[in-house]
Amino acid sequence: MAGLPRGERYSSVAIAFHWTIAVLVIANLVIGIGHDAIPALRAFMGAHKAIGITVLVLTAGRIAWRLAHRPPALPAGTPAWEKGVAHATHWTLYLLMIAMPLTGWLMVSGPGPHRPFLWFGLFDIPLLPVGKGLSDLGHDAHGLLGWLMLALVVLHIAAALRHHLLLRDTVLVRMAPMLRRGSR
Repeated sequence: MAGLPRGERYSSVAIAFHWTIAVLVIANLVIGIGHDAIPALRAFMGAHKAIGITVLVLTAGRIAWRLAHRPPALPAGTPAWEKGVAHATHWTLYLLMIAMPLTGWLMVSGPGPHRPFLWFGLFDIPLLPVGKGLSDLGHDAHGLLGWLMLALVVLHIAAALRHHLLLRDTVLVRMAPMLRRGSR
């Protein structure tokens, strides 16, 4: 990993954004999709909301970083269709990392009794000024987008593993966090 030339690795900032957001998105998918099947997960819905807002903010930062810093090119010989699918998948993931928190925020902002919308118990997140119709639309969209996000996350992981295990190229390792010598 450390032996890759500088232009073939993502920057440490991009890597930090990627893995932080990845862990948060996967945690939220487990809570969001699993809370109906596993009632114990309902206790984490406050954290689910806070994680969603965190993903929204981090994604805005990640997109700003990405627009200002060119990522490494895909390996030479990558077919044009594969490049197109990779770019479309990445930008769709960015779109979902914005749409998911916003639709969740719409959903909890509708009229009716509200529990405080706290960011990890530290401060209130203001509710959006929406009516029942937009809140209901947020609810429906949030559920549908959650399943789409899950499908794209699985596709993204499968593609990274394909590159690493089958094609044996540097696509996965260029996004891997660098380990310091002597660390495990």
